[in-house]
Amino acid sequence: MRTAVVTVVHGRHDHLALQLAGLAGQTRPADQHVVVAMGDDEVRGVVGDRAAVVELPAADRLPLAAARNAGAAAAIADGAQLLVFLDVDCVPAPALVQRYAAVAQDGVLDSGPVSYLPPPSAAGYDLASLPTLADPHPARPVPPEGTVQPAEDHRLFWSLSFALTAATWTRLGGFCEAYAGYGGEDTDFAETAHAAGVPLRWVGGAAAFHQHHPVSRPPVEHLDDVLVNGRVFADRWGWWPMQGWLDAFAERGLVRRTADGWVAA
Repeated sequence: MRTAVVTVVHGRHDHLALQLAGLAGQTRPADQHVVVAMGDDEVRGVVGDRAAVVELPAADRLPLAAARNAGAAAAIADGAQLLVFLDVDCVPAPALVQRYAAVAQDGVLDSGPVSYLPPPSAAGYDLASLPTLADPHPARPVPPEGTVQPAEDHRLFWSLSFALTAATWTRLGGFCEAYAGYGGEDTDFAETAHAAGVPLRWVGGAAAFHQHHPVSRPPVEHLDDVLVNGRVFADRWGWWPMQGWLDAFAERGLVRRTADGWVAA
């Protein structure tokens, strides 16, 4: 299968550079890498000739869903049969592309385990030592190397690292572009797959390492996005996503629940 990696970017150029290094060391290199620059005209200088760059305008709310769609469209137009989506913060383990390609089949949505890394040393991360630093996400399965585990809950899907065939992508219609900014679009994509009868699987060995960056818990700087995107999702599916964040906002008096859903307090 002709395989493409798709990455969407706005800033995080040092993270992108390390991802490029990780992709260069794959046991089965991707046939193409498409980087979608969201309102970021410096990405071409980081990428050079190591990836194709698609430029997408960006307003205050980053068009994450539209960017993934644009990247997939460019990859498929260039002949990609398998799409591997990798968040810009993620560095692929050497066998990530090989494992996704080995298990790929139409009609499924695959996701590999993602481990969080501690802050780097002054010298930065060393690719060879990343597995020794990794802290797998406790709420998601980490199947043994070489195995595939069926998922029991599509709501555990996340867009940091996942793969599907071009045919399955076309069947699902990509990401809903009603979403912009932080949150909701990946849960919507998983719900679309679930509704279409496309199972989610966890792929052992398709590991990625998430580079450290500061975060807010809860992400108060994204409160407006959570409410807007949560409303889009609720209108489409009948329930509100990101419940943990909404509860945390409510505890701080930032949002309240009404008969029509969540609103700013």
